[in-house]
Amino acid sequence: MIEKNLLEEILGIAISTGADFAEVYFEKTRNGNIRLLDSKIDTITDNTISGVGIRAFVGTNTVFASTSDLTRNGLVACARSVAEAVGDAVKANVCIRLTERIFPNIHPARIVPASAEMKLKTDLLREADSAARGYDARIAQVVGTLITVDHTIQIANTEGLLTSDRHLRTRMFCNVTASDKGENQSGNFGPGRGMGLEVFEIFKPCDIGLRAAQQAVTNLTADYCPAGKMTVAIENGFGGVIFHAACGHSLEAPSVGIGTSQMCGKMGQKIANEKVTAIDDGTIPGAWGSTNIDDEGNPTQRNVLIENGILKSYMIDRLGSRRMGMPMTGNSRRENYLYEATSRMTNTYIDNGPDKNEDIIASIEYGLYAKNMGGGSVNPLTGDFNFAVSEGYIVRNGKICEPVRGASLIGNGSQILMDIDMVGQNLATGQGMCGSASGSVPTDVGQPLIRVSSITVGGR
Repeated sequence: MIEKNLLEEILGIAISTGADFAEVYFEKTRNGNIRLLDSKIDTITDNTISGVGIRAFVGTNTVFASTSDLTRNGLVACARSVAEAVGDAVKANVCIRLTERIFPNIHPARIVPASAEMKLKTDLLREADSAARGYDARIAQVVGTLITVDHTIQIANTEGLLTSDRHLRTRMFCNVTASDKGENQSGNFGPGRGMGLEVFEIFKPCDIGLRAAQQAVTNLTADYCPAGKMTVAIENGFGGVIFHAACGHSLEAPSVGIGTSQMCGKMGQKIANEKVTAIDDGTIPGAWGSTNIDDEGNPTQRNVLIENGILKSYMIDRLGSRRMGMPMTGNSRRENYLYEATSRMTNTYIDNGPDKNEDIIASIEYGLYAKNMGGGSVNPLTGDFNFAVSEGYIVRNGKICEPVRGASLIGNGSQILMDIDMVGQNLATGQGMCGSASGSVPTDVGQPLIRVSSITVGGR
């Protein structure tokens, strides 16, 4: 951590040439990564990054610089570079007085990964590997990765705020390849939480391996999915990636604030089926995308984005607040000190709805059941998206039938919100890393089982 008097000094320097606000963001993060390949520990990495980002505002213009030199000389030089970029006329000395604020810790960790014995961590991977290999003789390869993050930040600004936070994240990712007669198919599962190694009391490593193996074997035996417009049921958990990517980014201030979002100017309007309520909530204890404070030092919040189809809120950081004239929502995030923070999603999901899950499947005469979603792409300006279905099944006469592979869902964010005509009651989340202007940050996506009345399914 940086001493209070030094923080006050460098903040004063940063605004000395006319900036109306400045902030200092200090970070120290320890990243651990253990990889198991072919039942052997293949790679162990353990690294720590630390540095400071300094940002100054002049209205809706910002200047940002960063440094890994945490000496007084290094920090002063960084602050001066910001001040020089703002202007060349030094104003009267500004006296900054910081008052420390401590926010409640709603994400405690019980077993700190860095303090645990290496054998405990490698045994967790071996358990997942053994379960996956034991599922079926056609399992050809298992790759398991244990990811741990111990993230400490300190934030100070010219409004007098001084605060800090420490947050841990732990995740195991298992990728399995099944092979038969020259054909290879994969399956994967990668749960994580904002906690220590106690996460594996929730997600047993053997269950992680089994789930990935089951998906790989299912895809190995599946025929290719037919293509065309059809009704699609998208399962809970990572199924929420479509809302996250195709709709969620359109509700973030970087695009809304400059008028490039498809959701600009639609506050209070109906943008989705009345059964759709969507929430971004960074306060869920232990969730993958949760934190106590955002990366501008604001407490995270539960923000209702869409309520019964009506647009209620955007996700807004400090710069977005200035541009839009709306309050900040606790969504400011960045990958690390090298990035300027901006508004990003945390744990974003479609909430439970009025429909029974069994009725959703029973309502489909012919269509696709997307049990697990994979990656994809989206155009943030138009909302057009294309996402792979990593595990899918044909639905006939209201029953889930044979598995299919090679399916993708192709559509538009605004349109799919209106075409979600049934929303179930088994809300769950899935974990991912979201990339955008401020780097890659951990986010939860989620939803219950939903039905999309009509969407283009890519296949053969």
